[in-house]
Amino acid sequence: MALESLSKEETLAMRKRLIGQSCRLFYSDKPVKIVRARGQYLFDEKGKRYLDCISNVHHVGHCHPSITEAAAAQMELLNTNSRFLHDNIVIYANRLASTLPSQLRVFYFVNSGSEANDLALRLAQQYTGNEDVVVLDHAYHGHLKSLIDISPYKFRKLAGQKEWVHVAPLPDTYRGLYGEDHPDPGQAYADTVRDLIEEVHKKGRKISAFFAESFPSVGGQIILPKGYSPKVAEYVRSAGGIFVADEVQTGFGRSGSHFWAFEQQGEGFSPDIVTMGKPMGNGHPLACVATTEEIAKAFTDNGVEYFNTFGGNPVSCAIGLALLDVIEREDLRGNATRVGTHLKNLLRKLQARHQVIGDVRGVGLFVGAELVTDREKKTPATKTASLLVKRLKEEDRICVSTDGPWENVVKFKPPMCFSMDDAELVVNCIDRILTDMEQNGPELEKDNV
Repeated sequence: MALESLSKEETLAMRKRLIGQSCRLFYSDKPVKIVRARGQYLFDEKGKRYLDCISNVHHVGHCHPSITEAAAAQMELLNTNSRFLHDNIVIYANRLASTLPSQLRVFYFVNSGSEANDLALRLAQQYTGNEDVVVLDHAYHGHLKSLIDISPYKFRKLAGQKEWVHVAPLPDTYRGLYGEDHPDPGQAYADTVRDLIEEVHKKGRKISAFFAESFPSVGGQIILPKGYSPKVAEYVRSAGGIFVADEVQTGFGRSGSHFWAFEQQGEGFSPDIVTMGKPMGNGHPLACVATTEEIAKAFTDNGVEYFNTFGGNPVSCAIGLALLDVIEREDLRGNATRVGTHLKNLLRKLQARHQVIGDVRGVGLFVGAELVTDREKKTPATKTASLLVKRLKEEDRICVSTDGPWENVVKFKPPMCFSMDDAELVVNCIDRILTDMEQNGPELEKDNV
């Protein structure tokens, strides 16, 4: 039986009445009602097509037939509590293990990135016997209470910083403490973590973990300087802690050149825990924690059983396996490298023509363009970024979003099937809109925060 069909106005009215208002929509002043999707495209109730530059969750493309077929076939056969013995979970774990450093060989399957990061925090604290955590400024690790506590992006708007949480500077080489002109920004930013750990020790406290996104996304599409993570891991491990890499947004080949974003930090570097989520189920709730046998043993030895009713169920794992197959079969990592490089090059050409584009950065299909009102002062062009996103949606049916501490970074994290033509369309439209703003409107000149 088909679901009841509602008009857009009815849907919006019911949502306002029934759904918590803190659960905000994209384009909340004039939302888009999406009724179907395929690949990198979304379709509204009138059949109008939108180019999706936002949905990094739908990693290999919306409604990919290989994913939907795998889900339907397994659902028809069996889906049950993951505490029953079944092949899918071990076959999937084995496939994931083949993509990771050899020491990461124990897996815990959960339903979301937030669950994965919460479990990683528990594992770290149990293994080390310590409580304190070092995080990066502007970080976001999930919506559970434990993760709000280690997410400056959230806790600064709420109850504030807990005494066991310590915030290190974001390694932003565009507007941070150390820029690209520094002889070794990776070492310099790592040393800020070393200094922070020393301050923690002076307070009589001990570190359990350093927790960081491999590419900080909410922080503004940041690419960590080379050498940063290995050096931080050295400092953290010397202090008795472990290194946790949050790959919830960046894993599964988004960087193109590597399967995991942390691999950008150099061959031989391995975190002690890797968390993953969003892309691994292509929209289906599927997430995971990968760790070492030593850390897993400490968690087992606490005597308290851990189970997750749905995490790693047969359907979830069938979907996960199908997604890995699609990435390989369709060379989506290669596509991320080719299209992402083309997108960055096109944006950098725009940067030469539009003073409002202060920086273009990214790896693979993880790209950001930071807008500023003054290149010397690097004043965030928040209003311009917001207006650009709005006009792209309304005039060109292109969905992008902003992020960063000042919401002035236009970010691109599209499905991995994003094409060269898509990249050219987006950049041409941005060019047209920025040119119009410069020639016909006061927006750019008056933009100031």
